[in-house]
Amino acid sequence: MRVTVKLYATLGAWLPPGAVRNVAPFELPDGSSVAEAIERLGVPPGQVHLVLVNGQFVAPEARAGRRLAADDALALWPPVAGG
Repeated sequence: MRVTVKLYATLGAWLPPGAVRNVAPFELPDGSSVAEAIERLGVPPGQVHLVLVNGQFVAPEARAGRRLAADDALALWPPVAGG
């Protein structure tokens, strides 16, 4: 199945080929979880702070159980600090 991945800030280093700005199509096996998608992208889980699927927050403890569907949008942000 194809999903759209959006990787922000430093996570952009893990964008798959074909990315335009911070967005790329990404092929996953049907029924893949958010955690599996992060693993397949090669992003270290400790580098992922905020996860949204179709604009809905996915808590860290729910990532292994949250299944993706074709055409979903998966957005990932690293931890950020400001001041």
